[in-house]
Amino acid sequence: MLTILNWFLSSVLFIMGVFTFVSNRKHLLSMLLSLEYIVLSLFLLLFIYLNMLNFEFFFSMMFLTFSVCEGALGLSILVSMIRTHGNDYFQSFNILQC
Repeated sequence: MLTILNWFLSSVLFIMGVFTFVSNRKHLLSMLLSLEYIVLSLFLLLFIYLNMLNFEFFFSMMFLTFSVCEGALGLSILVSMIRTHGNDYFQSFNILQC
């Protein structure tokens, strides 16, 4: 019963993260934060799944390592965008500009 509750709560966390990602499109920073929230909820789902099947947690550490790399890449894109354009609004960012 407890595992079903854990699955439900982590699925709700994932759906909330996706809803936040879809609804906040104004700033790049808010989109990156919602993506990190989604990754953490997926990590929680993975951890519950591996714990339920009595597997080792090596894959969850690999997932966490790749999610940290993804966060660092997102922050570097944010810093680059702020240095070139002065803000992180998507409305002022034009893809055709170099």
